[in-house]
Amino acid sequence: MNGKDSKIVPEDLDALITELHRVFSEDCVNVEYVHALMTSYKSNPDDWRKFAKFDPHRYTRNLVNSGNGKFNLIVLCWGEGQGSSIHSHSDSHCFMKILDGELQESMFEWPDKEGEKEMTNTQINTYKKDEVAYINDSLGLHRVENVSHTNSAISLHLYSPPFDLCECFDQRTGHRSQSKVTFWSINGEKNTFQKVCKSLR
Repeated sequence: MNGKDSKIVPEDLDALITELHRVFSEDCVNVEYVHALMTSYKSNPDDWRKFAKFDPHRYTRNLVNSGNGKFNLIVLCWGEGQGSSIHSHSDSHCFMKILDGELQESMFEWPDKEGEKEMTNTQINTYKKDEVAYINDSLGLHRVENVSHTNSAISLHLYSPPFDLCECFDQRTGHRSQSKVTFWSINGEKNTFQKVCKSLR
């Protein structure tokens, strides 16, 4: 990380996107700097309101920017009680910033490929507005949930490199299945084909 990078504080979402494009245009990306950059952006509903699309039956993934092919920036909207399955990240880096509300992250060990066994929960984290989480497959698997029954939540996710397939896991058995992940909306406009990695409960 150089001195110039350490001084950059995005004043809005557009400025964050501009700096992310610069960072990911390089051959080597500093994960710590991206984390700091995502943290330094302060959530403003005027920036992301057009991307915040909810579905009463499941959480939604809404594409904000396709990131010069090296990353995707996505707004995820979580209704009351909605959550993901336990899932992997296809060898990508994943940053999750809370824009509004609060989300719970449950971390799990990778299950054995043979036999059936309940998955091991290693950690539970709670993230509030403007906090940033990071995960990759070497750190394990996770499930993200809005455990509130009265408030919705909105998060901003960066995935690098982008992916459209992930593995989802049944907590009770460790069984895995491959799921295609797509977008509920693109640039604020509803996508005609929506299928997300559904919760296995």
